[in-house]
Amino acid sequence: MKPFAAIIAISLLASAHAKAADRVWRATGESAGPELVALDDTMRAFMVKRKISAGALAVTYQGRLMLAKGYRWAGTEEEPVGPESLFRIASLSKPITAVAVLHLVEAGKLRLDEKVVEVLDLAPVKGKTMDQRLPKVTILHLLQHLGGWDRAKSYDPMFRDRRFAAALRVPLPIGTADIIACMNGEPLQSEPGTTYAYSNYGYCLLGRVIEKRSGMTYEEYVRQEILAPLAIRNMRIGKSRLAERFPGEVQYEGERPYGGFRVENLDAHGGWLASAVDLARFVAALDDPNHHPALSAASIERMFALPENLAGKDYQLGDSYYACGWQVRDYGNGQRNTWHTGSLPGTYTFLARWRSGIGCVVLFNQRGKDFAAIDSVMGQATHRIQQWPAGDLFR
Repeated sequence: MKPFAAIIAISLLASAHAKAADRVWRATGESAGPELVALDDTMRAFMVKRKISAGALAVTYQGRLMLAKGYRWAGTEEEPVGPESLFRIASLSKPITAVAVLHLVEAGKLRLDEKVVEVLDLAPVKGKTMDQRLPKVTILHLLQHLGGWDRAKSYDPMFRDRRFAAALRVPLPIGTADIIACMNGEPLQSEPGTTYAYSNYGYCLLGRVIEKRSGMTYEEYVRQEILAPLAIRNMRIGKSRLAERFPGEVQYEGERPYGGFRVENLDAHGGWLASAVDLARFVAALDDPNHHPALSAASIERMFALPENLAGKDYQLGDSYYACGWQVRDYGNGQRNTWHTGSLPGTYTFLARWRSGIGCVVLFNQRGKDFAAIDSVMGQATHRIQQWPAGDLFR
């Protein structure tokens, strides 16, 4: 190597070491005991390997909060992330919306078999015709992704703002009413109630159903009727732009997380901000169905029940299915795993209630192609815990 080239190489190497030295790993929060170190180690290894700069983890056991921490791998000048830091939770919003819908049903303001057209005005825009199957779609169909819309065969209308603005000849930003107006004249891809196809749009409609029957905005109703009784006070619908970030909200990284889509329109299917502790409270409350402050035990059981379109078919115990706002794997005798994931540009999230009595919430400020592995990775980490500590960090 020529001397000059060697000097440059040494200089670059020194610069790289200096930058690495400027980056630190910070874990902020609490653990109920040293027995849970495997959870910390697993979270750190997962984030470092994938260069995730901000994350949060909360773990419950039999309804008690065992660990609540925020993690930051970043420059020393950046703020640490704590267990109360707010993240976009993407589709973890759907279980929250499902609880809100069932709460309305318990209050006698809605029926699961009620047709959506009986609640909302779904008249198509001028020049368009309603699909003749649309009047068959029920509230339960929307909850279970059986409404008939299939984004794999068509598109996801919740991310087509420019298309709809042009069709309506209105300026951006558009709202959910504009999206629904355009979709009222679009065809369904299957007969309602027959075919599972994940639909963000179906949950957008559920948000509007909640507003219509409660007389409140979707956010107000959920915060007042569902979250406040669970002592969850900081959750809110997020904003789209970096300048609108809420106090305590992390900054998102990766594929255009700001301004590329309107978070406010995602409200009922993907718009909530929450901390890991917020969601841990939400999860833990379901572990005691007889004392849930917003739902009866019967409603909770209904939420996780097998969809009617699978009954009598090839379904077997242990197969996974989508119930009302949750993925479910039922093993019989009350033993079931329930979970959901969430994904947006700049966000990946995971929430689980395992049949072992363990609840797990993971939030990241970016997403990647293999981030879904956090499910099995954290599950394996919990299996390494021989004895869970006493106490409860909720108190």
